[in-house]
Amino acid sequence: MFQNPGPEEMARILKEAKTIAVVGLSDNPARDSYAVAQHMQRCGYRIIPVNPNITEVLGEKAVAKLSDIREPIDIVDVFRRSDALRAVVEEAIEIDAPVIWAQEGVYDEAAAALAQAHGKTIIMDRCIAVMHSLYARQR
Repeated sequence: MFQNPGPEEMARILKEAKTIAVVGLSDNPARDSYAVAQHMQRCGYRIIPVNPNITEVLGEKAVAKLSDIREPIDIVDVFRRSDALRAVVEEAIEIDAPVIWAQEGVYDEAAAALAQAHGKTIIMDRCIAVMHSLYARQR
């Protein structure tokens, strides 16, 4: 049975990370993905929007897929349905992203097993902004 990393590990991940690719980031300020990405950006993280349907959000140029990113990614933050998580995990493995963070409501045991089999840390069904507020405010 899958278990998320504990608070100490989440705090370490958030404190060490600099760049977050946000898969499914919307340019609509009313969407959770926008609010969460904006919060993380204000906390000092570089945000890279990953959404083939937009060109820019939060002052950052969007890319269509993770493989279009040409710099190291510390966290892949996933705002997609649970049934899309496996495909995102596969892409994250391809670009060698060390951490996959699936937002609240996003959960797939098989995707988690795949990530872990490739040495990736995966966190599921947790809001990165909430966890940041709880564990890593002092960046």
